[in-house]
Amino acid sequence: MSIEGWIIFALFWAVFVTTPGPNAVNCINNGMTIGFRRSVPGILAILTQASLFLILSAFGITAVLAASPEVYQAAKLIGAAFLIYLGIRGWIMATRPVRVPATSGSIYWRAFAIATINPKSVAGYFAAFSQFVQPDLPIGQQMWVIVPTALTLTAFSYTIYTALGAGLGRAALGAVFNTWFRRVMAASFVVYGVLLGSTTAPGRV
Repeated sequence: MSIEGWIIFALFWAVFVTTPGPNAVNCINNGMTIGFRRSVPGILAILTQASLFLILSAFGITAVLAASPEVYQAAKLIGAAFLIYLGIRGWIMATRPVRVPATSGSIYWRAFAIATINPKSVAGYFAAFSQFVQPDLPIGQQMWVIVPTALTLTAFSYTIYTALGAGLGRAALGAVFNTWFRRVMAASFVVYGVLLGSTTAPGRV
């Protein structure tokens, strides 16, 4: 990958991971309700998902998924239902005291699930590998450039989102504002779920 290609890829990925989506909402919500330190497993989960998707993309899995409307449709509907469930549950729980998860594992796996069914994921990774990977060059050499760049930008973005949420949590928010902010976060999951359920496979209309 040339320097020019790397710069274009880095700019694309920066926009990809900083555009607010379910991951960002979950990071803000975690930071606000349980603090930055306890929210770190959620960031690690997103990085795990990103690493797996980068590896799978390198082997062409996203291309296969995009070419199979049945598989994509099933995955899409399952993901949409999960996001809507999280949103409805979050809305109901917004007026109740925040309960800190018993283990960091629960934070990790919830974040991993959200990241995996994120409606941006398949389209974003498919776009990255269809547009920026050069077929005439060894994929391994390109991955040594793509993976560190993508993971660094991903870690930076969601660390900032988590810190933003933690800052809001420390700002001594009033009970009314706290409830409605949590409801906005919950409603965002529902919106993303509806959007996910209505999307088409990458490259299809």
